[in-house]
Amino acid sequence: MQVDGEGEVLALAYDQVVGRPRPGDRVLLNTTALAMGLGTGGYAMVVAVPDRLPPDPAPGPGHLVKSRYTPLQTMVLGVDEQDSPAHDVLRDADDLERMPVVVADLHSALPAVLAGLRQTAPGARVVYVMTDGGALPAWYSRTVARLREVGWLAGMVTAGQAYGGDAEAVTLHTGLLAARHVLGADVAVVAQGPGNLGSGTRWGFSGVACGEAVNATVTLRGRCVASLRISGADPRERHHGISHHSLTAYGRVALAPAEVVVPELGTDLDEVIRSQLGAFSRHRIVTVAVDGLMDALRQAPLALSTMGRGLDDDADYFLAAAAAGRHVGHLLRTGN
Repeated sequence: MQVDGEGEVLALAYDQVVGRPRPGDRVLLNTTALAMGLGTGGYAMVVAVPDRLPPDPAPGPGHLVKSRYTPLQTMVLGVDEQDSPAHDVLRDADDLERMPVVVADLHSALPAVLAGLRQTAPGARVVYVMTDGGALPAWYSRTVARLREVGWLAGMVTAGQAYGGDAEAVTLHTGLLAARHVLGADVAVVAQGPGNLGSGTRWGFSGVACGEAVNATVTLRGRCVASLRISGADPRERHHGISHHSLTAYGRVALAPAEVVVPELGTDLDEVIRSQLGAFSRHRIVTVAVDGLMDALRQAPLALSTMGRGLDDDADYFLAAAAAGRHVGHLLRTGN
């Protein structure tokens, strides 16, 4: 797009919301994230094509409004609302039937979790439940698009204010139940969309919701597996070893017990991690070997990246997520 005073910029339009721009169109842009240089938000966002507005959507079932009371609020058919074909299934649903649920902080953990899972249980049917701590439209995630393309994900649920999934859920609770009882998941992975938000304070980060995801999973009688955010490469002290995000979310917010997966890295970082495990006294610590997981990660169908660092730059981060996936694969294979 050409912007007066700025020159050419990359812009993104969700054609399901604003229509599909054509060459020569005049568009209204929001350049906030672009001006800030955000790594996961470095685009101008198309707000409208004012000279050629999209047609009004055809009347149909669905009254669930997401991104509510914003200029781009979106009407969807909620999987749990009365007009949904799945309403009768979910109306009294209250049990995940011990389905394993992997909870992860960052969106970038998703392919790594799946890489570890597929190494031990390649036939597992996995559904991603995207929460609304990061991007709200699921369409923003090239990761999900690629994972679905190659069959690593069987489906996707968007919960809360997030939208664009195969199933739209009002809450994380119904999102998890829909993953199990509507989309037929063997395993669910819960993580926010792209664009983690943090403020450098103890409580001011979107990953706090990981603790609430643990509570929701256990409340619904699922088997919760907590994937740790671990790094030996992040220059910020609060993210060295086990990130304060995981320490706070799982150690303080999660009031129900989960299985916290700790990778055996075989490096000096192991000692740092062991010194931090006291934060998880209410949980069960599961130590998982990482031998062979680097090969699994290298075979991922997309380039792995977190906070601008690739697999070789921050292997510990991806190995921790893959270890959680490996543990879940073991649970599925053994039935334990």
